[in-house]
Amino acid sequence: MLKEALQILKDNNYKVTKQRIDLIDYLSKYVDSYVQISVVDAYMRSLYPGISHNTVYRNVKEFSDIGLVEYQEKNKTMIKFQCDFEQPHHHHFICSNCGKVIELKECPMDFFTKQLPGCQVETHAIEIYGLCPDCVKAQSKKAKPL
Repeated sequence: MLKEALQILKDNNYKVTKQRIDLIDYLSKYVDSYVQISVVDAYMRSLYPGISHNTVYRNVKEFSDIGLVEYQEKNKTMIKFQCDFEQPHHHHFICSNCGKVIELKECPMDFFTKQLPGCQVETHAIEIYGLCPDCVKAQSKKAKPL
């Protein structure tokens, strides 16, 4: 994935710097879950004490613009590494408890556009929230009396 991400940077005329490589490497740990952007910022500032918040946030925004990361803003700004460079348009189920992300393979937009005659949909993002199987199982174990 790192190799693909670096190629996407080059293809979009971004310099491949040590800071960007370290940022991509860190973000690549978050393919199956989201991480708060403030956590990413703190990590990068621990590696590079002189780096500004603006630099980290700008790079994350640029990564989003070229499809390297995905944003989610339910309670706090969260990001995750793109899980499928071949299919950047996709949707997610997000566990409200542990943050695990499950990619949805189909897009339901036809269902919605049929209900919007005359409208021109410009973009969309579909996120479904709930509990993943592991959290459902853990929750049911807690609920059972001893």
